[in-house]
Amino acid sequence: MHLPNSIKKLADQLSELPSIGPRQAIRLIFYFLNQGQGFIGGLAKDIDDLKKLKICEQCFFIHQEVEGVCEICSNPKRDQGIILIVEKETDLLSLENTGKYQGRYFVLGDIPRTGALLDWQRKRLDQLKLFIKKELDGQAKEIIFGVNPTSVGDFHASILNKELAGLAKKTSRLGRGLPTGGEIEFADDETLGASLDRRN
Repeated sequence: MHLPNSIKKLADQLSELPSIGPRQAIRLIFYFLNQGQGFIGGLAKDIDDLKKLKICEQCFFIHQEVEGVCEICSNPKRDQGIILIVEKETDLLSLENTGKYQGRYFVLGDIPRTGALLDWQRKRLDQLKLFIKKELDGQAKEIIFGVNPTSVGDFHASILNKELAGLAKKTSRLGRGLPTGGEIEFADDETLGASLDRRN
């Protein structure tokens, strides 16, 4: 049986999303269709509204502020000298939800397993280095490597440590309140709070 082209095209796009395969993509599309025209129209508008979002010029998190920086970076109560580097936006959200961290963030993006940083990630790191040199007199109080507690995460932390050598009075990792082999975005608030408190 041949599916309409509109379903095939959307299924191809949905299949590119994390954790969604071709069959699940088709199931989602039939779910959308069964919800009716109002649901589909609302979903299309919500997706279209994503175009209005911007990327923060300092930490590279998503925001909808008028200025070039997000509400975290522009908050004068946050300690600008403490920088927590994360790979994913969802990691930032998970750590922020603990309410335990009052520094600033830096979203690097998923580091390839090989550890070779992509060109756009190197450009982001260059901007971080420039921020530290200009705004923090060449040295941050602390740089925290918020990578997953896995062997790959350890490898990535060592790469970042080399890249940012000499740019912080102290570097640390999230404490091992996180289970080895676990992922930041799936940890509960209490565990993440403990890992922030026990960073070393």
